[in-house]
Amino acid sequence: MSIIQFPKRMKWGVATASYQIEGAANKDGRGPSIWDTFAKTPGKVVNGDNGDVACDSYHRYKEDVEIMEDLGVDFYRFSVAWPRIFPDGTGEVNKEGLAYYHRLVDELLEKGIQPMCTLYHWDLPQVLQDKGGWDNRETIEAFEKYAELLFREFDGKIKHWITINEPWCVSFLSNFIGAHAPGLKDFQLGMNVAHHLLVAHGKAVIKFRKLGIEGEIGYAPNVEWNEPYSDNQKDIDACTRASAWFLDWFFDPVFKGSYPEFLVNWFKEKTGAALKIEDGDMEIINQPVDFVGINYYTGSISRYAEDEGLFDLEKVDAGYLKTDIGWNIYPEGFYHILKKISDKYGDIPIYITENGSCYNDEPENGRVQDTGRIEYLKKHLVSLQRSMESGVNIKGYLTWSLLDNFEWAEGYTMRFGIVHVDYRTLERTKKDSYYWYKQTIANNFFEI
Repeated sequence: MSIIQFPKRMKWGVATASYQIEGAANKDGRGPSIWDTFAKTPGKVVNGDNGDVACDSYHRYKEDVEIMEDLGVDFYRFSVAWPRIFPDGTGEVNKEGLAYYHRLVDELLEKGIQPMCTLYHWDLPQVLQDKGGWDNRETIEAFEKYAELLFREFDGKIKHWITINEPWCVSFLSNFIGAHAPGLKDFQLGMNVAHHLLVAHGKAVIKFRKLGIEGEIGYAPNVEWNEPYSDNQKDIDACTRASAWFLDWFFDPVFKGSYPEFLVNWFKEKTGAALKIEDGDMEIINQPVDFVGINYYTGSISRYAEDEGLFDLEKVDAGYLKTDIGWNIYPEGFYHILKKISDKYGDIPIYITENGSCYNDEPENGRVQDTGRIEYLKKHLVSLQRSMESGVNIKGYLTWSLLDNFEWAEGYTMRFGIVHVDYRTLERTKKDSYYWYKQTIANNFFEI
């Protein structure tokens, strides 16, 4: 038996996203988002599910904050629904939407929980998508104005800000692979969107500094690790390309002021797509941030396979256990990628802004025995602690997610929460993983 001990400065939390939990899609002046449109397009989301009600946290936020108070977290990471603030993307502010987030933030602060606010967690106002979405640089300007409003409105209340959540998903998953809203399939479009997201991030950071907002600001890329199947150089190169699509593509511009040349060339050769950079863009993107959020769920052992996919790479089924959504449980990748970030980009303060697992356990006699989730958390927290011992500057860990919720294209079929939600009654039931996490937070260690 080993004791996995964390330093006293370690911060603990939970994370959610607006469209996944709030519901109240048509209440109090909220406008439609691209996810409202996508979810109601036949065939896009499992069972035709949508976020109209979700967990109804818009009305039940006090109950959810009470759950977090009992859990003992330092941080609650939530996102603001852009169309709840600006139903038309820009222009007139919806004061009822602002009032909701004030109520939520005030409730958190009253309970001693620090709000960590994500400005963009995928629910782009549909009005802006109708004008080209993130492919249209006017959306960058709209985002800057949206960010400025929130900075001014919550200065002194919210001291931890995240600009963009998972830019890879917003760009390539949603506009090249087409699995998420708006569901388009064009690599050049995906590349354009990825670049514009980073420009929008940079402009928000500049605005944050110019306004003198109290607190810190960063962004939250999602990362995956591809471990080479062998020492064969082709295996190594293929894995480097695949991992860099998540990491280097979204880190190099922010921390180095340029895109990774080897990927720029690879994309040009494979797809014909080319970067479209305007004067001043890279300087805007290359703004110092106070921290970076890391979202990690899975990784794979992979190898070179000629003409296989975008990177000449295939994933090898090495017999790893999988969660109920089919993702490998690969905690070693968590350690490797955190080490790589630290080694390549320096002593960046890091919050783990998402890490969690899908297990679809249901209540039995009022109890949810989600042993798989507990084991997942243990393994990944061991990797996290290893990275800290190795010098990675970890500030805090926020698990995904507080609640079972609308899991994007999977609808309500996949459960990531440490609290079970009955989608018919909306009753919350704390899972065994909740109680395990609560004890870990209280003790700052666990046994394995």
